Amino acid sequence: MCPGNHESAGRHRQGRRRKGNQHLQPVLVEADWSAVRHRGYLKSLFDRHVMKWGGYRSPLAKKKAIVVVAHAMIVIVWHVLATGKPYHELGEDYFTNRHDPDKETQCLISKLQAPGHKVTLEPAA
Repeated sequence: MCPGNHESAGRHRQGRRRKGNQHLQPVLVEADWSAVRHRGYLKSLFDRHVMKWGGYRSPLAKKKAIVVVAHAMIVIVWHVLATGKPYHELGEDYFTNRHDPDKETQCLISKLQAPGHKVTLEPAA
């Protein structure tokens, strides 16, 4: 379930995924369809990639996104088996909330300054 990698002249492009284990793939995909129906990191990952590749009306976008989730799930399983630690759910807001508020503030300021706006910060009352 590894994503493909096409590199030429130092530029990375998306490639076809590798074939992987033919017996494990259908089991992973079935488990992933179940996982994306519940709130959590895997659902937010699925939603993010479906919208990236054409929205929920596109069956191809759903198929491509489920392969991304399957790859993420197999990585999670590998880490659990390798470290012996239990899985820690990252949460459905993992992609929307940054972990460091100061970095988030600086990121938003730089986005506002890019088109030429002047930004002044004042503490909230």
